[in-house]
Amino acid sequence: MEQTVFVANPTRLLIAAAVGIIVLLLLIIKFKLHPVISMMIAAIIIGVGAGMPLTMISDTVEKGVGKTLQGIALLVGLGSMFGGILEVSGGAQRIAQTLIDKLGQKKAGIALGITGLVIGTTVFFDCHQADVVAGEQEHDLTAD
Repeated sequence: MEQTVFVANPTRLLIAAAVGIIVLLLLIIKFKLHPVISMMIAAIIIGVGAGMPLTMISDTVEKGVGKTLQGIALLVGLGSMFGGILEVSGGAQRIAQTLIDKLGQKKAGIALGITGLVIGTTVFFDCHQADVVAGEQEHDLTAD
C-alpha cells in the first residue's frame, strides 16, 4: 500500500497556520465555541490553506486526534482514579485544612491553590511513572 506524501510551500503553510490560529482564537474567545470543535475547524482551515487535498485532511486530522487521545487517556484515567482515592479517603480535605491552619483564614485562597498544586503534581508524576513503565514493557515485548 502506497502512502501519499504532501509537501506544502513553506510560506503558504505559515500563512495558513497563522490564519488557523487566529480563527481558533476567535471561535473560542469571541463565539464561545467548544475548544475541541474549534480545533477541528482550525485544522481543516490550515489544511485547505496549505493546499492539502480534502481526503488527506480528514485522514490527517483523524490520525492526529487519535494519537493525542491515545496519549492522554492513561493520564486522565489514572488521574481520575487517584483523585477519587484522595476524595474518598479524605486526603485532599486533610491537605487543604492543614495548609489553611498553617496560613490562616485570610490566606485560604493561597492554601487551596497550594493544595491543588500538590495534588496535581502528584497525579502528574503518578501518570508519568505509569507511562515509563508502559514504555519499558512495550520495549521488552519488541526486543528479540
